[in-house]
Amino acid sequence: MSDFLTANAAVLVPLIKVAVLLFILLTAVAYITWLERKVVAHIQSRWGPERVGPHGLLQPLADGAKFLLKEDPTPAGVDKFVYYFAPFFALALALTSITVIPFGPHPIRIGDFETPLSITEIDISLLFLFAITSLGVYGVALAGWASNSKYPLLGGLRSAAQMVSYELAMTLSVVGVLLVAGTFNLREIIAAQQGHYWGLVPKWFLFAAPLPQLVGFLCFFTAAVAETNRVPFDLPEAETELVAGFHTEYSSFKFAMFFMAEYVSMITVSCLATILFFGGWLSPLPPATYPIAKYLPTLVLAGFGLFVFVDGIRYRTVAGKIVLPVLGAALIAAGAICYLPGVVDWVQGPFWLLGKVFLFIFFYMWMRGTLPRFRYDQLMSFGWKFLFPLALANVVLTSLAMVWPEILRVVAR
Repeated sequence: MSDFLTANAAVLVPLIKVAVLLFILLTAVAYITWLERKVVAHIQSRWGPERVGPHGLLQPLADGAKFLLKEDPTPAGVDKFVYYFAPFFALALALTSITVIPFGPHPIRIGDFETPLSITEIDISLLFLFAITSLGVYGVALAGWASNSKYPLLGGLRSAAQMVSYELAMTLSVVGVLLVAGTFNLREIIAAQQGHYWGLVPKWFLFAAPLPQLVGFLCFFTAAVAETNRVPFDLPEAETELVAGFHTEYSSFKFAMFFMAEYVSMITVSCLATILFFGGWLSPLPPATYPIAKYLPTLVLAGFGLFVFVDGIRYRTVAGKIVLPVLGAALIAAGAICYLPGVVDWVQGPFWLLGKVFLFIFFYMWMRGTLPRFRYDQLMSFGWKFLFPLALANVVLTSLAMVWPEILRVVAR
């Protein structure tokens, strides 16, 4: 058996990694929806999910059961193949795009076999990622067209226009990073951001010479919010203007697939923003100056686990008094594992990368709870008249900053 596994490791290991990533990713999507409802509820002085399990922790399971068991009508006159294909296509593209994201510098070692902490690694991973995400507009457009209804058709048309418009700004916004890094490989882009200025400020591309990419980051993240159809750019699903946009005629699990694709895309662009502008898995704290930073994963997990454990003891229901202490104990145990000598170094990369990604996702939720929606004319004007020229100006200035020392040398001669 072991000989079989060793001989077929090149096939079996990627399949195992795909299965594990799908499980983690879809579970994360389910609980991001729960967290978003809780965050927005607290912003608006409400409780949010509270009844299904302690603190509403089983609400994602209830929502999933509802989507699976809900009536699933198919409108008359639809193009059935395209109508069923569109949500699957949208979700498949969203899941495919995250396969090139590296989650840590250290590989996973299984016996003598090593595999990187990503599904696949290619030299043009950033180019591949943009190629995949650019196809996402087809899922929206096909869903609107195949529904055989004027409301989804109008929603699909303006959604396609929005996504194509902001995709240009988003692509241009990362050119400055590519000029400085000199590579399309995401792992090499992270490696180019190693080190600190004056032993304190990280050399992330957000701050790095020759031109800090603050403008590029603002353009990228704004365009990414529009690409993922989130507030204040959620015109593709604006209930007050077009019933429910391109997915008006969808229900049950087909609607859930569009919903899941949106949240997976949020995770992908948050990973990309972290990698391109915030150093990926690199710690913002210099290890030589702050040696305790090495043990932050243990402190965070154990501290949060202790909080959950104490909250469970004081919880008002019997289920909460059982589930929450068990969950807290599991988190404390995970923190203890992160303290082990062989684990403490390996866990640093995923901890910092996922921590930064979580902050971006929290910012998505914060915007949903606070910002009003743009009108469609405002949305398109902002994209074409402000964001696109600004991203283009950032490319020009970064290019000029790259060649300026050479220009001065030539002039000095």
